[in-house]
Amino acid sequence: MAEKAKQAEVEATEAQSVEAPQVSEAQANPEKFLADFNWHNYQEGIDEVEDSQLKEFEKLVAENFVDTLNDEVVEGTVVHISDRDAIIDINAKSEGVISLNEFRYNPNLAVGDKVEVLIDVREDATGQLVLSHRKARVIKAWDRVNNAHDTGEIVNGFVKCRTKGGMIVDVFGIEAFLPGSQIDVKPIRDYDQYVNKTMEFKVVKINHEFKNVVVSHKALIEADIEEQKKEIIGQLEKGQVLEGVVKNITSYGVFIDLGGVDGLIHITDLSWSRINHPNEIVELDQKLNVVILDFDEDKSRIQLGLKQLSKHPWDALSEEVKVGDKVKGKVVVIADYGAFIEVAEGVEGLVHVSEMSWSTHLRSAQDFVSVGDEVEAVILTLDREERKMSLGIKQLTPDPWTDITTKYPLASKHTGIVRNFTNFGVFVELEEGIDGLIYISDLSWTKKIKHPSEFCAVGDKLDVVVLELDVEGRKLSLGHKQTTANPWDKYETEFAVGTVHTAAIAEVVDKGATIDFNEDIVAFVPSRHLEKEDGSKLGKGDSAEFKIIEFNKEFKRVVASHTAIFKEEEIANVKAAVKKQSAAAAESKPTLGDANDALQALKDKMEGK
Repeated sequence: MAEKAKQAEVEATEAQSVEAPQVSEAQANPEKFLADFNWHNYQEGIDEVEDSQLKEFEKLVAENFVDTLNDEVVEGTVVHISDRDAIIDINAKSEGVISLNEFRYNPNLAVGDKVEVLIDVREDATGQLVLSHRKARVIKAWDRVNNAHDTGEIVNGFVKCRTKGGMIVDVFGIEAFLPGSQIDVKPIRDYDQYVNKTMEFKVVKINHEFKNVVVSHKALIEADIEEQKKEIIGQLEKGQVLEGVVKNITSYGVFIDLGGVDGLIHITDLSWSRINHPNEIVELDQKLNVVILDFDEDKSRIQLGLKQLSKHPWDALSEEVKVGDKVKGKVVVIADYGAFIEVAEGVEGLVHVSEMSWSTHLRSAQDFVSVGDEVEAVILTLDREERKMSLGIKQLTPDPWTDITTKYPLASKHTGIVRNFTNFGVFVELEEGIDGLIYISDLSWTKKIKHPSEFCAVGDKLDVVVLELDVEGRKLSLGHKQTTANPWDKYETEFAVGTVHTAAIAEVVDKGATIDFNEDIVAFVPSRHLEKEDGSKLGKGDSAEFKIIEFNKEFKRVVASHTAIFKEEEIANVKAAVKKQSAAAAESKPTLGDANDALQALKDKMEGK
């Protein structure tokens, strides 16, 4: 109304200033007109206002119009809504305009509604007052958030979406962060269940520098839980049975929520049976009864048990179970020395590796069974007081040594598998439970073997002959070379002493050289027997004739000589000459001196003089 009055006054003044020059009196009396002319109105365009009137006008403006200061939030009234904007009256000189985009959160905005606004631009190019509702909401929101943080006031927030590590919550128009750990006192696995929900929160942290706000829903319920926790802790007693909810599952145990107080069931207290992971017994959010086993002085660490609510399986084991009975069970643990078989829930027996096979050649338990296998066994020992049981698997089959003399008589031939080596021989398995030893000397007729691995490998099949059998000692002596004829029987004739053979020097060694007559016969030639007729010596690779001067079948030793070849020829020639000379001498009856001279000459020749 004040604005309209002012506008009328201005229009009247303008009309007066425009019409004044048109008065006929001014034309008739120019002096009087100039004396009375309103020069202020002519220069300023408005009438001069008296000081008293001006002060009164300023008073009216102060009482009826708001002061449009920067960053000040005022309340306005919606006076008109167009397709794009809302006209807001803030009781200023003119109405302001706000884009409807700022009211998207309030689709029911109507004329007459009160809204908070901030003067964004005092006048635009058209003289229009530009307002901002969004900025006003932010300023007011920060005031409310700061106040809620200082006073601990509970605020409502709208969960907008998930984010890494938590949720985004709209609080008074500000996006606040809700960490996952602050949603509830128990771990949250499904965050999506909270999206698009309005919840109560407590402002726990504000970072003004980065404009970050952190809220918590957990803080609201912790106070109530703390009271419950004190009440529960005060009533705790060992042996007490309580109902709880599975809160968390780890590899070492299960955390149980007892109503604000957490307790731990160790994996060994979940079941009388062996388990690999607690999730085999329980699942998250499962309700179950537990017994209090122990707790510390302040009762902050509570040890719980589940298996203790049922009778110990050994106490429930039937009295009819006795030594010699056959039982079935599952392999639960394997060690190098044996395997543990669960024959009933919580009742285990040990099968030592020596009781898994009749074989005297011990192997690892993993060679016979695996974890999870269902096996049958015989009870060997049973101690109910100590809760121990030993089992046997091999007892389910007959002892193979019972009729060993029938199946493996002396000199009988068989095929076995190489199972193990020792420095002195090879262990060969003829069948499960029947192992025999082949001494290193019984592996080959001809090869000189330092270690059995030079002759065969583990897993190889070997033909063997039974050499010795000790039933009481459960020992079997075998031979491999005896499966074939001894080639040295043939070589004894072929390479007899005095026989001559042609070969090449294979290697030169310290005291002579070696000759390979064939793959079995390696002869040794002493250094003095390498001398040739011209006085030089044979070298590596030289081929020549050699005479066998020693043959030992027992020790497989053969010695040859090249020198003996031409030395023997010389001796034969000398003998022939002597014989011829003796015949001639007999005809001419030589003297004793002649005979001595001839013998001396022969001796000198043989000695190389």
